[in-house]
Amino acid sequence: MSKIFKTALQRVLKHEGGYVNDPRDTGGETNFGITKTTARSYGYTGSMKDIPMDVVERIYKAMFWDAMSCDNFHFAVGFQLFDAAVNHGLLNARRILQRAVSVKDDGVIGPVSLAAIRAQPIFSLINLFNSERIAFYTRIPNFNIYGKGWMNRMSENLRYVAEDMA
Repeated sequence: MSKIFKTALQRVLKHEGGYVNDPRDTGGETNFGITKTTARSYGYTGSMKDIPMDVVERIYKAMFWDAMSCDNFHFAVGFQLFDAAVNHGLLNARRILQRAVSVKDDGVIGPVSLAAIRAQPIFSLINLFNSERIAFYTRIPNFNIYGKGWMNRMSENLRYVAEDMA
């Protein structure tokens, strides 16, 4: 796996942490940010507590990084898209991106969306995307439970933007 993906994955894993089974979390049983449902859909059948790191890496690469075409963007943008896909799901991440560039938020990144994305300077695109992402978080019903953690995640991501754009 590429060094770029490994860097993005290290960041996401820092956000996601280890094994969690919080009954208040709609994601259910999770390890390294991978839900049991996602692991099963990828073909992993073992205990979530014991999911091997190589499986975690392959899931993140195939189901999030590649699915969002993150390699096709400047790393600063690709990482933000990757993190959003992990935290919000692919459809929501795509819709957030579309709202950031003021196109129909149907979750399909086609020619119209791509043209609007490419028309934005990278720094503006990232700021618009993260602004939409914060707004998305605040509309989640359990924001009162998890909101502080999500805002900490966004704060760290804004630091990554500064690092990635330097």
